[in-house]
Amino acid sequence: MADSTNFDPEEIERQEAQQPFESGFSIRVVIAALFIGFVMLPGSIYLTLMMGTPLAGASQWVTIVLFVEVAKRSFITLKKQEIYMMYITAGLLLMGGASLGAVDLTISGGIVGTNIWDQYFVQSEYAEAFGLRERIPRWIVPHPDSEAIARRTFFHPAWIPVFIVLVVHQVLFQINRFTLGYALFRITSDIEKLEFPIARVASEGALALAESSARKEGWRWSVFSIGAIIGLSYGAIYITIPTVTGIFLPQPVELIPIPFVDLTGDIGAFLPAAVFGFMTDLSPLLAGFVLPWWVVVGTFVGSISTRVILNPIFYSMGILQNWRHGMTLIPTMVTTNLDLWISITIGFGILVGIIGIITVINAVLKQRKDNAASNVRQELPEGRGDYPIWLALSIWAMTTLCYVAIVYVLVPDFPVWITAVFGFVVTPFLSYISARMFGITGSLTRIQFPMLREGAFILSGYEGSDIWFAPVPMYNHGRLAQSFKQAELTKTTFTSWYKMVAVSFVIMSLCSLLFWQLIWSMGDIPSSTYPFVERMWPLFAIQRALWASSLLEEGEAFMLDAIRLHQILIGAGSASVLYIFMMLVKAPVGMFYGIVAGVSMWPHRALPLLLGGLFSRYYMSKKFGHKKWRSYAPILMAGYGCGVGLIGTFGIAIALIIQSVIALSF
Repeated sequence: MADSTNFDPEEIERQEAQQPFESGFSIRVVIAALFIGFVMLPGSIYLTLMMGTPLAGASQWVTIVLFVEVAKRSFITLKKQEIYMMYITAGLLLMGGASLGAVDLTISGGIVGTNIWDQYFVQSEYAEAFGLRERIPRWIVPHPDSEAIARRTFFHPAWIPVFIVLVVHQVLFQINRFTLGYALFRITSDIEKLEFPIARVASEGALALAESSARKEGWRWSVFSIGAIIGLSYGAIYITIPTVTGIFLPQPVELIPIPFVDLTGDIGAFLPAAVFGFMTDLSPLLAGFVLPWWVVVGTFVGSISTRVILNPIFYSMGILQNWRHGMTLIPTMVTTNLDLWISITIGFGILVGIIGIITVINAVLKQRKDNAASNVRQELPEGRGDYPIWLALSIWAMTTLCYVAIVYVLVPDFPVWITAVFGFVVTPFLSYISARMFGITGSLTRIQFPMLREGAFILSGYEGSDIWFAPVPMYNHGRLAQSFKQAELTKTTFTSWYKMVAVSFVIMSLCSLLFWQLIWSMGDIPSSTYPFVERMWPLFAIQRALWASSLLEEGEAFMLDAIRLHQILIGAGSASVLYIFMMLVKAPVGMFYGIVAGVSMWPHRALPLLLGGLFSRYYMSKKFGHKKWRSYAPILMAGYGCGVGLIGTFGIAIALIIQSVIALSF
């Protein structure tokens, strides 16, 4: 691996911190966005329908590598800001838009993907069986007997009210998430000084590729290349062989089981309700290289103690009543979560939010005291693109108020105050908790309050189905804080990011409409042509029909029964005792937050995470030195993601070519 006697991580960080912020918005990035929209988007749509797997993760690194190589041969140097902008643009273009309704089903391939789902649902036997066929509002999808549905076309007047609501919703959503996300970034990064350990993966990857573009391959490029080779080699076995052999054989050849090895059913005989196994993807292992050591330890302790040790004990006490012998991972996780862990996780999340609020207040008071004592005002980084937090929160509040008004216009009988509580209380609280977890533990988990929206709808006294399809503003924008941190690390101005989002939104909307229209016009969706959606969408349709019809009271009671106040209080109380104890013994605070994250994590991910942490701490750090290895690790992980993306894209291309040849031969 790269090594140099002149390598000084602290000096490099100081030099990079002194570099000015620059714009990442350029004509080259716009061309990359057009390439993604017109070339890679159709493949992403196809994969989503066929396998349920979007191309977003792979496309980000594939696009960057392609444009870096083209630029080098054109004697053009791409700035690190442009490379990072390509990275986030690829993710934005290929992922779906914000979903509407009570079922969080996001279809990859741009904002129109949700309309494809809606046209299926309104025609489905489940909508008919539950009396929803005539009651689904026309601002969500045209009538099932409409010519627009029969002819499978979006270019029909019946879609006009649908697209008006859709576009307004998407524009408001982007403004809402960026303003609240910016405020959360300022709070968690500038005030609380959280580390955001995973943010360095994308930023260091962009820096490594910027070195390659400038033909100044240094230590970053060497480490990135090693990670890419690991990803290419492992991905060839893990992804390409199953992808290609699945075309010829009834079952694809999996030399390495995908995506995990599950031992839950085997250990259930002597450890009832216990969950155990391990992921076969190397990503959790490499994440153990990057995350702080005590966060990794806490995550493992939280996951194993709850899912392996406490589950059998609670089963013997009769608390986990729905678990049955022989259940594998998914049924065990579902039943044990419904019986206990959903409520416990909510209690933990509430405490994390309270601790965060107290921490912020103390940090602000201390900062003001220090500034007053030194008579010096803390300055924000020059040229970063900052604006006052109060302005960001004001814009966010205005967009939230617009959401409240829109929901009132669309569903006038639904209580306005409930919509306002979701927008002004639940969304910022959930987002702040999630932002803190990203800042401390990376991307391990986002705290959610399951069934809160559904429970509020049912208990509100509202009668009807329209509210289940309305854009009620209950969102979690915590991830945006990490994205802002990545932009800061790559010295990319926030204003250039806003410009690129606006351009990407236009490209995404146009390409999404064109390609979904093309694919839909070729045949019904779902159909036997698309195995994943043919098998899975009926399950989603049943779930949506159950909620939207509000006819099956036993089903409603069962779902709402998963959230129990006394268990929430027990979770919050247990977390409080644990936090106080760890503060008294002066244990690392990262370990506490790791435990919180581990409670909702599968042991399948926690085990390789710990192995990666052990290997990193007791071998790699000693071999290269702690500071040097901490600089290497995120770049190695970014290189691995690039390698897997490249080989995965290659395998998909081969599979598509073979399928086309087979189809033509018949």
